[in-house]
Amino acid sequence: MLVSSQYSPNMSKSDFEVIADIAHQEAGLVFTQEKASLVRSRINRRLLKLGLNSFSEYISLIKSHQGEDELKLMISSLTTNISSFFRESHHFELFAKTTFPPLLSFARAGGRVRIWSAGCSTGQEPYSIAMTMFSIAPDMGNLDIKILATDIDANVILTAKTGFYPETDMESVSKNYLNKYFKYTKDETNEGYLVDREIRNLITFRELNLLRDWPMKRHFDVIFCRNVVIYFDEETQLALWTRFENVAAPGGWLFVGHSERLPERLNTRFQNVGPTTYRLPLGSEALEKAE
Repeated sequence: MLVSSQYSPNMSKSDFEVIADIAHQEAGLVFTQEKASLVRSRINRRLLKLGLNSFSEYISLIKSHQGEDELKLMISSLTTNISSFFRESHHFELFAKTTFPPLLSFARAGGRVRIWSAGCSTGQEPYSIAMTMFSIAPDMGNLDIKILATDIDANVILTAKTGFYPETDMESVSKNYLNKYFKYTKDETNEGYLVDREIRNLITFRELNLLRDWPMKRHFDVIFCRNVVIYFDEETQLALWTRFENVAAPGGWLFVGHSERLPERLNTRFQNVGPTTYRLPLGSEALEKAE
């Protein structure tokens, strides 16, 4: 029997604990008992969608082999995807003035530059990075500079790939950038702005769980991972910072969220070089990338 749209089953304490444990194991998410009402509300939508009558039925599903896809949808429903263009603008100012110019020179000399937007949500962050680079180097398309943008949520990756955003998302985009890098479109069902194809071609979007294996084989010159680890417990955060260090190139940059910090006890080689900004020391093989 399908549940009605008004039906809202109870979630027991044990149901919550099982769901919270699965969310932690699968995605590093941390939900205390104080978040039980939020979890219940978001998972209840999945029950309604699937026509299930109880949280215990739902738990049985996501634990089963047949429930692998639903497990991903559950994690998606529990994550908060908030993003905007040029969020935390000081990072983009530093990127434009200090980070990017030597990398651009290196690329123009035939070098390879790679940037990672980890936890890219609906794509505003990687598109903001790309627009910043294009504003400095209109010949970007002829250089070996690419952005990898990843997120655990397959749905937001689909949105990001389209590069289409409603007018309400354009508030933080300057008029100059709006005219240069977006095209206004309108049809019977949609109205908004489409990111220029040349900008979109710089970016590869991929679904990726940061807690699982990373398939990338080469190092990144710049990593943006902002407002992502705040959802993880301390142990998971420490492990993630170390993994970022391992995939960062000599002299590589790491930008983190406004409420995130690399703790001193981590004993990382990343050095704090600005507000929520870190950098690895330059190695001899990367001197040509330096200013």
